[in-house]
Order: sequence, then structure tokens, then C-alpha cells
Amino acid sequence: MNKNILVTGGAGFIGSAVIRYIIKETDNNVLNIDKLTYAANLNSLMSVKGNKRYLFEKIDICNTDAIRQVIKKFQPDILIHLAAETHVDKSINDPSIFIQTNIMGTYILLEEVKNYWLGLSGVKKNSFRFHHVSTDEVYGDLNITSNELFSEKSPYKPSSPYSASKAGSDHLVRAWQRTYNLPTLITNCSNNYGPYQFPEKLIPLVVRNAMLGKKLPIYGDGKQIRDWLYVEDHAIALLKVATSGEVNKTFNIGGQNEIRNIDVVKTICKILNELAPSQIEGIKKYEQLITFVEDRPGHDLRYSIDITKIKKELDWIPNETFETGIKKTIKWYLDNEEIYNLS
Repeated sequence: MNKNILVTGGAGFIGSAVIRYIIKETDNNVLNIDKLTYAANLNSLMSVKGNKRYLFEKIDICNTDAIRQVIKKFQPDILIHLAAETHVDKSINDPSIFIQTNIMGTYILLEEVKNYWLGLSGVKKNSFRFHHVSTDEVYGDLNITSNELFSEKSPYKPSSPYSASKAGSDHLVRAWQRTYNLPTLITNCSNNYGPYQFPEKLIPLVVRNAMLGKKLPIYGDGKQIRDWLYVEDHAIALLKVATSGEVNKTFNIGGQNEIRNIDVVKTICKILNELAPSQIEGIKKYEQLITFVEDRPGHDLRYSIDITKIKKELDWIPNETFETGIKKTIKWYLDNEEIYNLS
């Protein structure tokens, strides 16, 4: 039986991938609610526009009345909560919007969903799920030389206003489950990359700057390690968790691709040298554009995700290696250069 799935932040990078996957691979109905901030991109949903199973409403999750009305109208079976402010640098410069959206917005959703769920009965009530999508950054960081991994039992040690706001929202979800028995699920993912990502993030920023002949900024010495997860693999995992995960559990989702930031940038440069050789005067290889800049305050050293639980319980593993995923990603940017002004 097809379900009604409400996705918050569905015009964002991860949210749009989730919606494209649901519409393409299932018979479920999707309602996308999104505030359409600077990082939202409705072009990422052109492939589902016009599909009778897809609806869009421009709504801020902090608008209590609008959230109440849209939930009542759509009658969701599952809510996948992706709406969030996500850029660490912006959170350092101005934490207030992160507190408002990530914490207060999640609180408003939880309250309205709780009231809606309490009014349900029978199968619809028993099968309802609130799936909160979070980040591995809530765990802080790991020793750069250790073999330690973040697990679902890792303590919370957020380093930035962004990760603190996501940690706070995670705690709210768990509190609403414990206090009100709201059926919830939480996922914490590693760094996502892929098509349609807004070019404030490392990979699209490097591609865009390289093609424009601009500097490729690397924080500190570039030896910070991240685990990279292809966004379409993440979308598959999120739907599996939302539809098949045991209620009130947490699942960590990672790509099993630990790479230093400097090596990510050098890999992008190498692929661009092959696919789009430099036409910029004085620049024979894109590596010449690499520039080291002052490190970010409180910069986490290493993230690494243990995916044992989701692999064992939901039979999910990433399809893409970093090598295959980054090549697909760069080819996509080059084929869609008008979207990101690459020339």
C-alpha cells in the first residue's frame, strides 16, 4: 500500500535526492515543504515536477499554524525531517538562525506531529514514523591517528554552533519519544556529496573555483579527515530507515570513504585535468590554484562512521566508492555548468 511521505527541506541537497528516489522507485506520495532559503534549488526536482504523486508547499518549519494545517491536510504516514541550516562557517559567524531553525523548528514539528499522531487510530497510528535526519558532527571528532569509529552509542561532543544545534534537535526527538511515546527514528550521516550541492560546500566549491580560475581554499594544513557519502546512497538509506527501521532506534550512515581534505581537492584537480583541461592563462594544472588559509575555529580533525548496525539490520551498504562517486559528481557539474556558472 502506498504511503504519504512528508519531507521537510525537500528542495535542499539531500532532501531533493530523497524525493527523486521515492518518486522514481516507489508508488508513494510525497509532499515537499521547504522555506526556499539561499541553498534550496527547485531545479533539482525538475524530474518529478508535474508528477501527480508529488506536491510542494513553500513553508517555514518555524511557522506553527502553517505546519499544523499542512499536516492535517496531507495526513502523512511518515515524516522525514531534513530542513536545517547546515553550513558550519555560517553558524560560527551567526549562530542565531541555526538555533531558530534547527532547534525551534524541530520543536514545532515535534509538537504538531505529536498532536496529529495522538488523533490517529488503528493501523495508521501504529505505522506512523517521525524520521529525524542528523549529522555525525554531533559526536565531535576523533583522533586523526586512531582507528576509532563513531557508533550509535558514541557520546555527544559538538564543536560548532551548527553541530550543537543538531545535537539539541536530536535530544528533543529522543525526549518526545520517551515522554510522549512518539514513534521516532534518528539517522546521523557523514559528509554528503553529489549532484545539485550548493557551492558553499567543499567539493562543489572546488569544482566551481577551479573552472573559474579562482583560488582553491584549504583550511589549515588540509589534513582533516572526513568520511564521504554519495548523496544517492544516502537517499536509499534514509528511505530504508523510514520504512523498515525498528521504531525509536538510531542508525549511523556513512560512505566508508575516509579521505583527507587536501587529497579530496587534489583528486578533483586530477579529474578536472583529464575531463576539462585548463584554458586559464598561466594555469597548466588546477593544483596550482590550491591555497592554504587560516583554519576554521574549533575545526574537527576526523570523522569516521561505523555502519555495522544499518548493514546488519537493514541490509544497506553504499553503492559508490569515492572514486566512482566523485567522477560522477564532477561530470554532472561539467554537464550542468549553467546552473553553477562554471564558465
